[in-house]
Amino acid sequence: MTFVYIVRCRFTAPDQEAAWNAWYSGPKIVQMLAQPYFRTCQRFRRTLGAGRDYLALWVVTSPEALTTRQYRSQWGFAQWQSLITDWSRDLFDGGGRPEQAFAVEPQGSLRVVSFEGASEDEARAASGRQADLMWLPVIGLDRHTPMIGLQPQAGQAAPAPIDLPRAQAAVYRPISPLYTAKSS
Repeated sequence: MTFVYIVRCRFTAPDQEAAWNAWYSGPKIVQMLAQPYFRTCQRFRRTLGAGRDYLALWVVTSPEALTTRQYRSQWGFAQWQSLITDWSRDLFDGGGRPEQAFAVEPQGSLRVVSFEGASEDEARAASGRQADLMWLPVIGLDRHTPMIGLQPQAGQAAPAPIDLPRAQAAVYRPISPLYTAKSS
């Protein structure tokens, strides 16, 4: 089983953004991938559409990844906490998909559709009209959206318009390579 842990946020200090990105895409990812159950991480910045500016997509092998002593002692944004707004942490069921199914090539993009404030029934009905995305139901943490749709894309092709009730659609570009844990 694969689980997808998605962290989305905005950063409020443009003059410190480069340093924050260097920390998150460097020491923070290394630290987290050393934790039990963490397998991969890739970070993204929104370039089109609506939603939070940053997205980190972690693949974990168990929901227990987010309850271990190691994780709980190190989670969060450290010294950057006061500069982070509109922060969400959601855990999704990735089903039997391999961890590589969520990877985006450096020149690619990630299409993301969420349903902030919608009910599970509303999201399920709307998602059925958009079969080209991988739809993942939320199973834990903050539960900002009842499900999320993901579609890694080659190149910077703009996605087809989304006409789904209560949907929030965006395109994100990778700002980090895909990082993989050294051991399982």
